[in-house]
Amino acid sequence: MPDPATNLEKAELRQLDSNFENEVEQDTWCTVQFNPESLKVSFANQLVQPSGAGDQRGTPARQFVGAGTTKLALTLWFDVGSPQPPGGDSVDDVRKLTQKVAYFITPKPVQGQPDKFVPPAVRFVWGSFQFDGLMDALEETLELFSPQGKPLRSSLGVSVSQQKIQFAFRDTGAGGASGGSGGPSTPGTQPLAQAPAGSTVQGLADAAGKGDWQSIAAGNGIENPRLLSPGALLDLNAEAPSLGVSIGVDGGVGIAVASPQISTPQVSVSIGIGG
Repeated sequence: MPDPATNLEKAELRQLDSNFENEVEQDTWCTVQFNPESLKVSFANQLVQPSGAGDQRGTPARQFVGAGTTKLALTLWFDVGSPQPPGGDSVDDVRKLTQKVAYFITPKPVQGQPDKFVPPAVRFVWGSFQFDGLMDALEETLELFSPQGKPLRSSLGVSVSQQKIQFAFRDTGAGGASGGSGGPSTPGTQPLAQAPAGSTVQGLADAAGKGDWQSIAAGNGIENPRLLSPGALLDLNAEAPSLGVSIGVDGGVGIAVASPQISTPQVSVSIGIGG
């Protein structure tokens, strides 16, 4: 079982809105008692073998269809005999602690659609690691019981999935706290968008409400924004790298390049005349 030290940054499960954007209902959040020993992230694409008439000799290339998926798997431990999470009360049944984790796999009615039920969107946060998705599996093992038959220790196998390829990081800043949401996004801190077959940078940018598709193409180092490889990953928050140029009358030229891959750079030129 992991070290129960209380002076470490603790992982949390936080509820998100249905668009996987904003953290909501803080009273449902769950701080883990023990940080997991490991996190397993797996990625998968949906591939199909093309079929049709004609010469069937050789092995036909498989084609990418639909969207990729990303899955996070981890194990959480809870023990009534160890220090409780911040704000937690003393309990004699470990299930009173694990029920906050089970909340995220319990389907809830969709607002405006009382006949439809889905589990709440969840964000797993631990330091600079962040994963958003839906909890699709939860397995609880009760391992220690009191003389009265109450479970005292539990391990929870948690699986969270997202229907896209997701590499998410959090800006923890110099002090270790998570960065606020009000400033511009840093490339690489948001989940990447996956390009379906036949898509363009302009089409993906328009679908995400981004008007400056040229900067997105430049920020991702894309030379042909009209021809994307199926399954290519794009950071739609990326911006074009800047290129600074200074020119002097004496013939000296200085160039500072921010990135080796530039498609549509922003150029600033300053000209000075010496006496």
